[in-house]
Amino acid sequence: MRVSVSWLREYVDLPADLPTGDLEQALVDLGIEVESAVDLAGTVTGQLVVGEVREIEELTGFKKPIRFCRVDVGAANGTGEPQEIVCGARNFAPGDRVVVILPGGVLPGGFAIGARKTYGHNSAGMICSAKELGLGDDHSGIIVLGPDVTAKPGDDARPVVGLDDVVLDLEITPDRGYALSLRGLARELSHAFDVPLRDPALAPAPGGTETPAYPVEVRDTVGCDRFTARLVRGVDPTAPTPSWMQQRLVTAGIRSISLPVDITNYVMVELGQPMHAFDADRIAGPLVVRRADAGEKLTTLDGVNRVLTADDMVICDDTGPISLAAVMGGETSEVVAGTTTVLFEAAHWDPAMVGRTARRHKLFSEAAKRWERGVDPAVALVALERAVRLLTEHGGGTPSAEILDIDHVRPRTPISLPADLPTRRVGVEYPPARVVALLERVGCTVAQGADRLSEDPGAVGVASGVGTVLSVTPPTWRPDLTDPADLVEEVVRLDGYDRVPSVLPTAPPGRGLTPRQRRRRAVAGSLAERGYVEVLAHPFVSPELADQLGLPADDPRRPAVRLANPLSEEEPLLRTTLLGPLLGILKRNLGRGHRDLALYEIGAVFHPRVGAGSPPAMGVDRRPTDAEFAAADAVVPAQPVHVAVVLSGDLDPAGWWGAGRPAGWADAIEAARDVLAAAGIPDERVEVRAAEYAPWHPGRCAELRVDDSVVGHAGELHPVVVAALELPRRTSAMELNLDTLPPTPVTPAPTVSGFPPALIDVALVVDDSVPAEQVRRALEAGAGELLEDVRLFDVYSGAQLGAGRRSLAYKLTFRAPDRTLTVEEAVAARDAAVAVAAERLGATLRGA
Repeated sequence: MRVSVSWLREYVDLPADLPTGDLEQALVDLGIEVESAVDLAGTVTGQLVVGEVREIEELTGFKKPIRFCRVDVGAANGTGEPQEIVCGARNFAPGDRVVVILPGGVLPGGFAIGARKTYGHNSAGMICSAKELGLGDDHSGIIVLGPDVTAKPGDDARPVVGLDDVVLDLEITPDRGYALSLRGLARELSHAFDVPLRDPALAPAPGGTETPAYPVEVRDTVGCDRFTARLVRGVDPTAPTPSWMQQRLVTAGIRSISLPVDITNYVMVELGQPMHAFDADRIAGPLVVRRADAGEKLTTLDGVNRVLTADDMVICDDTGPISLAAVMGGETSEVVAGTTTVLFEAAHWDPAMVGRTARRHKLFSEAAKRWERGVDPAVALVALERAVRLLTEHGGGTPSAEILDIDHVRPRTPISLPADLPTRRVGVEYPPARVVALLERVGCTVAQGADRLSEDPGAVGVASGVGTVLSVTPPTWRPDLTDPADLVEEVVRLDGYDRVPSVLPTAPPGRGLTPRQRRRRAVAGSLAERGYVEVLAHPFVSPELADQLGLPADDPRRPAVRLANPLSEEEPLLRTTLLGPLLGILKRNLGRGHRDLALYEIGAVFHPRVGAGSPPAMGVDRRPTDAEFAAADAVVPAQPVHVAVVLSGDLDPAGWWGAGRPAGWADAIEAARDVLAAAGIPDERVEVRAAEYAPWHPGRCAELRVDDSVVGHAGELHPVVVAALELPRRTSAMELNLDTLPPTPVTPAPTVSGFPPALIDVALVVDDSVPAEQVRRALEAGAGELLEDVRLFDVYSGAQLGAGRRSLAYKLTFRAPDRTLTVEEAVAARDAAVAVAAERLGATLRGA
């Protein structure tokens, strides 16, 4: 949120000589993040003056419209003669007053202004837009000063356009929606500097009348618990928005549109109450506030035809929906150039409903931003009165005597707060009188509640706060205050976070990392050392992902946990496999020009507990009991930790040394082996078997087993999956469940022999259905204790071997710990290994 300090001073008496740094620090101390605090006076240097356009000559023969202007800048240019300036904007005419920067000036961003010849004419200076002056993002036209501006040609334009002000750019956290308004920020600063507050919401406003301003029916009083409206007739449709209002809106980052619309935006920034202005003459029949019917359509003000769902709230007339409530109005009822009858609406909407609607339609308007953070339901009539007065003052018209006020707002529920709770929770002494004073400064109503038994028999009464219970009713503008912990936070915040001592707990000795943490770090380090890049994906997926991955109907990865309030309606489910989000990241990087990718992620997946029911309701006033913990744990989804990798493109890059090597299914399997080795699982306990398991290619998929239990799969993705996700051919992946791995066994120190090895190669011919892993295990079993290592180094198939046969070549390493092996011993061990392979698998020596 952007706001000018001069506007804030209208509601709070800030010190006149307050340094910008002190103001910024005060906001930070209150928990409001300051993105920037800019003194605009120093952003534009040189002569920035008011000019009056005398003549305009339209230049032709160029690719875009160009105008040669003569602008009266008084005596600012030293001659008194009109300044010649070439300009491309077309939203001004002779007689308009504009903002001119003369040669020698510098605009924000270091853009220096000089005199030069362009488009065949001399141009000395620039006629400025709001964007060029750093006042906003509007670059559609230059700034045209309104008739209410009294500055003459040649006068300094800085005070006229607000460049003598300080602008704050604030990041408001979601729990402080009240601070998205001048009213809320002024209240916070009044706390910080202990100065008076002039609350604009306390302005007198007439209440609702028996006869409504316009017939309205609210059918859903949960989604809309207050709806107010008032008519203004006979408005001058040509009345401009006053310059001071335009200037403040531009500073706030809001584009000026028309007087009635600008007024609703102005009141929204001032009071925090979003409003809407209807053209009453374009409304057909009475208004109805209801939930939308699924499939209904509405064209919003941005020109998009939107399909509504049953969770959206709409305002309808006889023709159907005319406004997407609390988010954006519709085209059919918007204020237009000829509007003379304006219907102002100020309502109060359910924050959860607004948040879901805004995310579903991707409409994050300024109004929706405030609604989902909470708006004061008590300020609607004040905002209505403020908007009506501004419109009649600057646009004429007659306000109706009738005022509509449909009020179903429920009063706030008092919160019981032990007076000593802030002291006990924070460790700083807060006397009860101080607690009461701080809560009343927030706006709470505090009353003495019932006493409770003292936890300390030696301490009694109000002096220490023990035994005293306060009944605290939060103000209407603070919907975030719902529990005693929230009130404790307010006491600490206003008293000052700097008073809270920073005491670090003493770490217990000798604990270190848990076995699970060590394993996770070892796996991550192993993959990173092999060139894989770690990514962190959002755990949210779409319902269509299971079909895209080709999961069977009975696959246990299909049932998923649905979020009650998802960030996006397109991805409302929690992932049951890492591959979906990981492949999405792969696709996004491919779209950005990366071709050779090897990514990995370690994270939790979520499997719902079928028939677990709903979790018990647990407050924050006490520690949950063991039974409540157990009941909550029984509902929480199972969350095993998985590791997954995806590969695409070349694993070994090409260069002057030769061609690259593309990644394939074997690399995915090798990544799985590396993970198991890093997790401390001995190789002899690992088995790789051919398998069919979605989303992998049925002929290029392997399952990884540890102690005959499946722990994961690896291989090349199915072509249908690759096509559905728009990925390159031969994309490969691996996923293992780290939680199913057995504990890391104690590994004895290896025996290092100082005697030379005996190396023997052996090529065995087997059926091509026999896995190479089984052949390796058979060789190990037959070779005996002298075998140190066995490694597959070649696979061959051809007509010489016959159909359905292939040759597997292994390098056998033999070594004795106490002597140099003889040739006879090594050959005998080799023959024994071949014999077991022949017995178990029907293997024969190639060439024998």
